[in-house]
Amino acid sequence: MIITIPLLGAVTEGAGTVIEKRILRKKKVDYKFYNVVSFFMISVIAGLLILVLGKVFPSLFGFFISSKAWTMKNIFILLGVIVFSILANLFTFYALKWEKITELEPIRLMQPLFTILLAFFIFSSEQKTPAPIIIASIIASLALIFSHVKKHHFSLNKYSLSALLGSLFFAIELILSNFILNLYSPITFYLIRCFLIFAITLPLFKANYHSINKRTWLHIILVSILWISYRILLYIGFEKIGVIPTTLFLSLLAPVFIYLFSFIFLKEKLNWRNIIAAIVILACVVWAMLV
Repeated sequence: MIITIPLLGAVTEGAGTVIEKRILRKKKVDYKFYNVVSFFMISVIAGLLILVLGKVFPSLFGFFISSKAWTMKNIFILLGVIVFSILANLFTFYALKWEKITELEPIRLMQPLFTILLAFFIFSSEQKTPAPIIIASIIASLALIFSHVKKHHFSLNKYSLSALLGSLFFAIELILSNFILNLYSPITFYLIRCFLIFAITLPLFKANYHSINKRTWLHIILVSILWISYRILLYIGFEKIGVIPTTLFLSLLAPVFIYLFSFIFLKEKLNWRNIIAAIVILACVVWAMLV
């Protein structure tokens, strides 16, 4: 499990990111509009999976909400998850639409560091994480900084800064989610999260669904399936392996596939700093896995 979950999650995240980039840039879809339609489609597909596969694979696709989820404390935590999810996605979509993936990916790697640091200080169970795993995350983050040092200073444009804020808000969202994950089945939690994001953003951002052609809708359906798969793997990893190991293994493996897919399908070229950063990050993941 410790190998399978991160590997599958990394592949789905890599494929999902590249397809999302294609939708936003190549198909010229507005990032706010995309926020609405993508979460609408994820909600529809997640609901169908629960109806069709819920009885066959109840542990993965069964609909379950604990009675404890309805306490005031846990409702407020869920609302916090929704708010930070909306902010994280908007900042990330904005950056993804206008900047190359190969430039953004090292910035997006700050999310694992933010998540690991928050988990380490908030959850006592995560403080038992072996020191080499913490060291690996720090080295990987230093590789990120190195990849963005230009002319002896750390360079961030508005798109990189937007991606950095998105990473921070995603980390906060994941930490908040960990408080209440055991009150839902993985797909139930993701369905509720995505449907509430859709319901809140729909009146804020006008969405003309007829403006999207059939081919783009197919891309949105595909990327929705990928993100559902990714989140289920992520939530299972949090519960079975722990926040820090799952975050390190899964989130830091993903850039390798993102670089590969963006080079193959988007024809984006890597610069030497990003290549070195990717090699260092991969080495950190291998080291952490051996530990």
